[in-house]
Amino acid sequence: MTVQSAFQEEAKRIDEVLRSIRKQLREIGPRYTGNDFTEQMLEIQREQREQRLTVAEREPYFGRIDFQEEAQPAPKPLYIGKAGVAHEQSNEVLVVDWRAPVASLFYAFSGGEAPVVYESPDGDVEGTVHLKRNLMVRGGILERVVDSYVRGQEDESVTDEFLLYRLGENKDNKLRDIVSTIQQEQDRIIRTEKNKAVFIQGVAGSGKTTVALHRLAYLLYRYAGNIRADRMVIFAPNRMFLDYISGVLPELGVGDIMQTTFADWSLEQLRQAVRLDEAYDPMNYWFEQPRTRDELLASTGRIKGSLAFKAIVDAKLALTEAALIPEEPFEPMAGWRVTPAMIAEWLATDDGSEPFMKRRDRLVSRLKRWLESEWKARRQTDGKLKAKLNAKLNAYAKKIPSPTAAQLYGALLGEPAAKELLPAKSCAATIKLLKGKLVWPEDLAPLVYIHVRLNGFDGSPYDHVVIDEAQDYSPFQLEALKQCQRQPSMTVLGDLQQGIHGYAGIHSWTELTALFPEADTGYYELDRSYRSTMEIIDFANRVLGGMGDGVKPAVPVFRSGEAVDVVRMGSDEQRLHDVVQTVRDWQQSGHYRTIAVLGRNIRSCEAIARALADAGIEAALVQSKQEAYGGGLTVVPAYLAKGLEFDAVLVADADDGSFGGNDAKLLYVACTRALHKLKLLYCGELTSLISEPAAVV
Repeated sequence: MTVQSAFQEEAKRIDEVLRSIRKQLREIGPRYTGNDFTEQMLEIQREQREQRLTVAEREPYFGRIDFQEEAQPAPKPLYIGKAGVAHEQSNEVLVVDWRAPVASLFYAFSGGEAPVVYESPDGDVEGTVHLKRNLMVRGGILERVVDSYVRGQEDESVTDEFLLYRLGENKDNKLRDIVSTIQQEQDRIIRTEKNKAVFIQGVAGSGKTTVALHRLAYLLYRYAGNIRADRMVIFAPNRMFLDYISGVLPELGVGDIMQTTFADWSLEQLRQAVRLDEAYDPMNYWFEQPRTRDELLASTGRIKGSLAFKAIVDAKLALTEAALIPEEPFEPMAGWRVTPAMIAEWLATDDGSEPFMKRRDRLVSRLKRWLESEWKARRQTDGKLKAKLNAKLNAYAKKIPSPTAAQLYGALLGEPAAKELLPAKSCAATIKLLKGKLVWPEDLAPLVYIHVRLNGFDGSPYDHVVIDEAQDYSPFQLEALKQCQRQPSMTVLGDLQQGIHGYAGIHSWTELTALFPEADTGYYELDRSYRSTMEIIDFANRVLGGMGDGVKPAVPVFRSGEAVDVVRMGSDEQRLHDVVQTVRDWQQSGHYRTIAVLGRNIRSCEAIARALADAGIEAALVQSKQEAYGGGLTVVPAYLAKGLEFDAVLVADADDGSFGGNDAKLLYVACTRALHKLKLLYCGELTSLISEPAAVV
């Protein structure tokens, strides 16, 4: 079949499928707004169907695979799309949902005439692939048809032509789904079983965030009825990143998943009893302020996030729980007596796994019932005596501990065990803050952990948890989140090579994987970068050099572009002038929809933004509390750009004073934000991290 005839065939089918989809959308009818429960349930189903058809109307499908099952006389064409669609009359499957078992063939098939197998609910299905075809449909119009495999042709390997075409497109201000270009290693992670703590080490541009989001959509499809979207949660590094990824799940037909940051979630769990100390911003401390050796040594983030610190917290909680049994008996009057042994016996009959405060409340209620029983058994009638006995009961109950998380945490920090791990000044400063109902970010994990142990988790246990940029998480943070699930079901992703926050986070994935039984853990590495050109990835890898961390360097796809420019400026004034000229040239070229100028810190970025404004160029200056990324031209400190990507990136201050020898990971983050074009400027001495620049001018 010629390319032209294949295109005509597919264009005709697209029209037929769209007619069916639009007919079904028209037939859904008006929404039901009454009070009949049955109709309300049917309305929910209609809304879900309408949502699926609306997604399908925008892009009915993106792939075709002709599969011949074993013992069948001929291959059957299967069209793969974001939502499954059946014919309105015959119920014939027009589009297979990308999450269906048979759709895995489209992602897993890598060429060759050997039989292939996919796992169906009824067991393994074996057969042969005759055709693999990529299609691009936009606005109901077929734009592109690429046959990546045709059985019997000399070249039997699946080519990357369609992938390279999609990677070469310009980006906007939102992360996009990758359903049409999911790669084999990504698909394997997406389809991992539910009850696992899946850890993904992914280099910059490997698609780990989109893989995690697609995994949520897959789990909801695969385990429909057993898990719910409103019992899932995504933890992102900041609110701006949440805005950046906000479009992916709706495009996949998934809604109602909570998306938050660990700080926001923690403060909500603590019922806003404390708030973050705005005067202390760890990123400002780490990236903006001059740091002395003593200040670095005094950083307590990793200590408070460690399992050693958790052990101290657990010991304090154990002592608190033991204090449920008072040392003194309850004897409101002569002959009326409840001994500590009796209280211990009562507690032994309760569920010991329940939160401390529930057990405490049950104990107090039991004492009240005992007193009421004694009153009736002794046939007492004196109202004044009863009031006196109740007052004694209330006084006795007050001796049973009922601490808040902040109170217990503050008491812990004043004890010798805490001061053996933490600097005494740090303990004293935290206690002082707690009295003012303030905390630092590093205190949130132990506080939430204590709160849940004392009071239980507010809400239903999570069916699945996604943690992005997890290299910046501590073991204690994961331990706090583990309390909010009945069994491990997590997708934890990050890149050790982007672990720029030295005051927190991990140095090895084993710090987190060791928190789970080996049988409940999966670990995957994604070392192939789909974001940047070969030239950019090779350059960024040289920045990291031999840093190690047990992580493989990024491997680029075969997408070549322009060489990386490293340009020396004679003065800061000349550097800012070149920033303006470079931005103007890039904008006028029309090649780039999103451009970023990255500086080492906010002061550098403010100077750049002023220079651009003076030249009449409008740019958005990103700061740490920003909640949205608007695309276009952006000026942003390198440490806030993590997770984002831009068509072109200009690193404005690549001198040794801005990026010293300890800043390899930060410069790596800056360089790997670029998809198609990367340029670096410097004054004075070039940073020693760039030992062999691609093109120094």
